Amino acid sequence: MAKADGEIIIKKYANRRLYNTGTSTYVTLEDLAKMVKRGEDFTVQDAKSGEDITHSVLTQIIFEQEAKTSNTLLPISFLRQLISYYGDQMQMVVPSFLEHSMKAFNDQQAQMREQMTKAFGGTPLGKNLHAPMQLMEEQVKRNTEMFQQAMQMFSPFMTAQTPKEVKKPEASDIDELKEQLRNLQSKLDKL
Repeated sequence: MAKADGEIIIKKYANRRLYNTGTSTYVTLEDLAKMVKRGEDFTVQDAKSGEDITHSVLTQIIFEQEAKTSNTLLPISFLRQLISYYGDQMQMVVPSFLEHSMKAFNDQQAQMREQMTKAFGGTPLGKNLHAPMQLMEEQVKRNTEMFQQAMQMFSPFMTAQTPKEVKKPEASDIDELKEQLRNLQSKLDKL
């Protein structure tokens, strides 16, 4: 069986080799990561049992990506929080919350790119550095507010927080984003 409803099937053999039945070639975890980045949908099956093991293979790809780069996506505090939810009452809610959060993040990222294109067209960012900073600050505020609202929805039994108790983006976070944007601008200017 090569494909099911247009979906690519990857078979994982006991020797840990991965076989793409769509292209009839062996692939690596790095190849699967590239497929994900291209938006290609696939399912990984145990070659012997036919069991769907996509989740564990994708988790393995994340582990390898985190281990081989110095630019990790998952901060330690996030990993600790995530681990703490295993076996907790909230465990059932976390996957859908993360899925919705990532979708909202992707939508906002596309929206921000569109705003940057409208604001700067094809010109380099350096001509007006203030506008991108303002957009970044607004984006951070929106993301923080969305996260806080979502957490309040998922924790209905917690006491309501007063505005003073709600953690706001720290100046250091915004300063860090500004510095990253300046570095990016510097690289663009050199091009």
